[in-house]
Amino acid sequence: MDYSAANTGLWNFFVQMGIIAGALLLSNVLVRKSRFVRNSLIPTSVLAGFLLLTLKSVGLLQLSSNFLEMVTYHGIAIGFIAMSLRTTGEQGVDRDKGSGFRSGALIISTYLVQAVVGLAISLLLSYLWMPGLFKASGILLPMAYGQGPGQANNVGLTYEALGFKGGQSFGLSLAAAGYLCACVVGVATLHYMARKGKLNVRRGSRLSGSVTVDTFQDQNEIPLSESVDRLSIQVALVLLAYLLTYLTTSGLTALIGLVSPAALKTLSPLLWGFNFIFGSMLAMLVKAVLNFLRKSKVMTRQYQNNYLLSRISGMAFDLMIVAGISSIDFRELSGLWVPFLLMAVAGGVVTFVYLRWLCERVYPGYADEGFLSMYGMLTGTISSGILLLRPLDSDFETPAANNLVTGSSFGIVLGSPMLIFIALAAESEVMLWITLGLVIVYLGVLLWLMLHKPYPRWQPPRE
Repeated sequence: MDYSAANTGLWNFFVQMGIIAGALLLSNVLVRKSRFVRNSLIPTSVLAGFLLLTLKSVGLLQLSSNFLEMVTYHGIAIGFIAMSLRTTGEQGVDRDKGSGFRSGALIISTYLVQAVVGLAISLLLSYLWMPGLFKASGILLPMAYGQGPGQANNVGLTYEALGFKGGQSFGLSLAAAGYLCACVVGVATLHYMARKGKLNVRRGSRLSGSVTVDTFQDQNEIPLSESVDRLSIQVALVLLAYLLTYLTTSGLTALIGLVSPAALKTLSPLLWGFNFIFGSMLAMLVKAVLNFLRKSKVMTRQYQNNYLLSRISGMAFDLMIVAGISSIDFRELSGLWVPFLLMAVAGGVVTFVYLRWLCERVYPGYADEGFLSMYGMLTGTISSGILLLRPLDSDFETPAANNLVTGSSFGIVLGSPMLIFIALAAESEVMLWITLGLVIVYLGVLLWLMLHKPYPRWQPPRE
């Protein structure tokens, strides 16, 4: 075997990963040492992605597009699998009962509002000015703003296979614009609230009962002195769940191909594009099996470690964000700048107005914290939501931080119709209009579920 640099198959993965790692480290230095960068609240992984994108765009750096797409695709699945494998021990007292469901409904309803805005723009442009525009392209707005670069990449690729030229770059560019909204608009709002004296900063002496710090070792876990490294066990569990995901998705596509070859053409890209959902479900199944074995005394130790699983998830998401942003190819946006700019601006404005109005009603007592954290997440990622929350609630005294997590969990169930909407929207023009109607109806249902009764005002915990 040739071990030299001539064997690109041997070295390419590590060279590309080394470049991503170098960008992450440089970005971390900039965030730590530059006050301007630090005050912008831009996440380190986002900054690293933009650095690589800039270097690639001006021709100073060569990056494999296929490799970046692979990291983006697998990163989101591995991140969600690691999160889903975490054990659910004592989570403390929830001081805002029912906020998990409310937050999930709020998250999905925001997706639906963004979908209505995006589809309205793409449909109007296609009828009035750009007849060649892919009419369903507007549904990429909630995927990019609400879900982030991972899903923007997956759905963009799926639509690209269905005829939307430049769909992947369009989705990823919208995701990048979402990060700018989260950072620029979010920070500007914080500064405005501070000037007007509306910034109610909470700095308690303890964490909220609904937010706990990960422990490195829980009771009955495998000890550090075990013959196999504890991190190896976590990686093995994640990869096992991902293997089951691959086998399950392969089996489903094969079954659909036997039943209806015509349906396979449409459903196969969706099944593989949303592999992270299957991964999360199968990871929960693996966790349930492990819990059953422990309760039945067949297995005496807990093999999951929440601390290490969180680190695996965080690393996967960081790599996914860096690769997703740096894989944007602005050349593929040729002819798509008008819908891109309109959706980027309208998405940021409508999301701001909608969340400002709704958070006043569903988060009484901590509306500002709820609004800024949700705006950060629903235009960027959960990390940008936390970054916007910290200046108001440095010790996470309110349930706002926990709502991002519990709301996302409920959102997996409440957001399942989005898969149907994405598939229907690309079928035909008639189905696209039907999809738009279904989106509006579902939005009305979620709004009723959230607003049909008043909620008690949250009170800070007494010392």
